[in-house]
Order: sequence, then structure tokens, then C-alpha cells
Amino acid sequence: MPRLILILLLAAPVAAQERPRNLVLFIGDGFGPPYAELGRAVAGAPLVLDSFLVGAAQTATGAVRVVESAAGATAFACGLATSDGHVGVDADGRPCRTLLERARDAGARTGIVTTTRVTHATPAAFAAHHPDRGAETDIAAQMAGAGLDVLFGGGWHQFTPASMGGARIDERDLRQELSEAGYTVVTDPDCFDTIDAVPAVALLTPSHMAYEIDRDETAEPSLAEMTLRAMNLLAAGGRPFALVVEGGRIDHAGHDNAPAEAAHDVLAYDAAFGAAVAWARADGATLVVAVADHETGGLGLGRDDVYDWQPDALRAATESAGRTAARITAGEDLAAALRAGAGVDSLGADELAALAGADPAVAVAAIVSARAGVAWTTPGHTAVDVSVYAFGPGAGAFAGSRPAAEVGRLLGEAVGESGD
Repeated sequence: MPRLILILLLAAPVAAQERPRNLVLFIGDGFGPPYAELGRAVAGAPLVLDSFLVGAAQTATGAVRVVESAAGATAFACGLATSDGHVGVDADGRPCRTLLERARDAGARTGIVTTTRVTHATPAAFAAHHPDRGAETDIAAQMAGAGLDVLFGGGWHQFTPASMGGARIDERDLRQELSEAGYTVVTDPDCFDTIDAVPAVALLTPSHMAYEIDRDETAEPSLAEMTLRAMNLLAAGGRPFALVVEGGRIDHAGHDNAPAEAAHDVLAYDAAFGAAVAWARADGATLVVAVADHETGGLGLGRDDVYDWQPDALRAATESAGRTAARITAGEDLAAALRAGAGVDSLGADELAALAGADPAVAVAAIVSARAGVAWTTPGHTAVDVSVYAFGPGAGAFAGSRPAAEVGRLLGEAVGESGD
């Protein structure tokens, strides 16, 4: 086959393939390639994601080699490179048409599910337009008016007046405004299962939802539960839909250099992806794509010139380093707190010194990392390529390695539009 023809075939867009009716985009915030092995090893089994690996996304955007979540997510949301801190706007601060806006305009229902505040950078990039990701009360107002059919996650503070315990100094009660606009609005996790129709908003925690390792199953739904509820609600009535699902606390674990937290959130993310793929397989017309906005932490499996690492040390942890640190700060016996929370039976002199001289949460995470043979290069982000996974009609278009913005453009084509 002539080389030019081969190149054209390999580069064929979604439009030239079978077009999906529905799209589910997963974003594992901070989920670089080592995190997959971290979760796989702790689980002692392959990830569901493993069977659907098709390519890679290059996370650098324009002149910025190491991106943060706002720019990283906007690349997927709008199919363009933008500046750090920008959500749903280009490098000049001009609003860009997002994936969910394209889907809505093509007649689809739309939704967002996340384990972070819904106004955090990654979900915000798909439903708001602002040059400052930190302006979360402004972003909340935009998201409340974005016409989403489903919005599930944490962060009711940003929707609630300061006089009612929230963060809004303008005293607008966006929850009430949404209710008056016809939304079912839930802020009590016990009521999540009562949501039976769209439009619906569930803001289940004041800020971010719990790390998976800390999650009380009777108090917060899992990412998989929220994802399936969203998919079923959006599909009811026969309209197509586009849904963005973020496993947002993987990134937070990376920033905390906390491997046990990271492993559990990876497995929760994988379970949600698996649930969506099973739904899509039965449906036959749904494309499921999983990407990451960047890698966080410079995670390395192996350290100190030892050719090994020990996932058993992570399996022993039963709570986050932050919760174990809270036990210590509250006066619980140090040895008892570490045994109960981190699975650490005894401490060496250097570990005792670290606990005495640092933030206890940082020290606990560092002790667990060292015992597991896990290394970190940074509490921030890195520039490594991230994996792309895909299943369903049009999945083949995502094969190969390409800039994140090109992945975003392919996603836009998948919902029925190729440009503004």
C-alpha cells in the first residue's frame, strides 16, 4: 500500500468511522502510566482499563511543557491549547465552545460526574468559561446556568450563601435557583438514590468527596455508582447523551505523594470505567474514552537503587495519611495510630525523627512510600505522555500518540461537530 494512503487511513477521523450515539469521557486527573501499575499491583489483578489501551496523549500545550488541570482539561474540552489557569477559554481569554456545549447543541443530554468539587478545574473546563480557575463561586454560577442535565460531585459550598455556611459572598443561593429552574437538587448523600429524573444536581459534600480509602460506603456513593446513575438518567427517554466523568482525587493523592490513597482511587476509577464499558457493551452505540489531563507526582515504582517495590505495604494501609495524622494530632498514641491507619507495626529512628520534625500527614505518606519502595519526584505535575483508552463505535480513531488538543478535536467530532 502506498505510504500516503496508509497515513491517510491511519489518521481517519471519527466522522469517517461508525459514529457513536452516546459519549462517555473519563478523565483520571493526574493518572499517568505508573498509576496503572500501582493499582494493578495493589489489586493483584489486571485493570479493566488494560484491555482498552489504544494510544497516548501528549500533555504539553503550546509553550507550556508541564500543564495544570485547567489547561489540560480545556485541551480535551475545546480541542485547543490554552494557558495555565484557564477553564473553557483560549490563551487570549476568549470562551471556546466545549465538548458538552457541542453535544447539547446537537440535541444530546449532557452531564458531569466528579469526586472533586464540581467547580474544580477539570469539570469546570467543560461547563464554564473563565481565565481564573480559582474563581470557583463565579464558575459555580456559570455551571448552574449551563443547561447541564446531570451534575454530580462535591462542593455545595460554592453554591451556597456565606450566611448559610457556604462560600458565596454575593449571598446567591444557587441551589434554590436550580430548584426553581426545575432541577432536583440533592445535598444529602442519603437522598442520592432518590434521584429518578433529569435535570438533577447532587452536591454531596461541602468540598471534595472523600479519598476512596476513607469513603464511608453508607455516606457517599462510589464513582461507579454516580456514573451508572448518570448514564441511566441521561439515557432515559431515548435521547443521545454526552457525559464527562472525573476521577479527581487521584491527582490529590499525587500532590500529597500518598501511594495508598492513589492506589485506592485508581481502583475506584477503574471500577467506574468498567461499569460504563459494560453499559456501553449492552447498548452497542456508546463510545467510552478515558484520558488524563497530566501526570502528578512523578510517581516511580522503585527507589534507593533497590530493584523491587512492595505493594503489600500499601494494602496494609486502611486510611489516608491525613486521617492517620489527625489521630496523632488529637493525641492518640503514635504507635497505635500508625498501626491502625498505615499498617506500620514499628518505627525506625529516622522515621520517628521525620514524624517529629514535619507535618504529620507528609511524614506518614513518606513513611508508607519508603516502605513500599515508591518514589516521587515532585509534589506537582510532570510532562509525561498519558495513556488513552477507548471502547465502542469510533474507538479506533484514538489509536496512536497525538497532542491532547487533537484528542479533544476527535472527541468533538464524536458528538457530531468538527468545528465552531
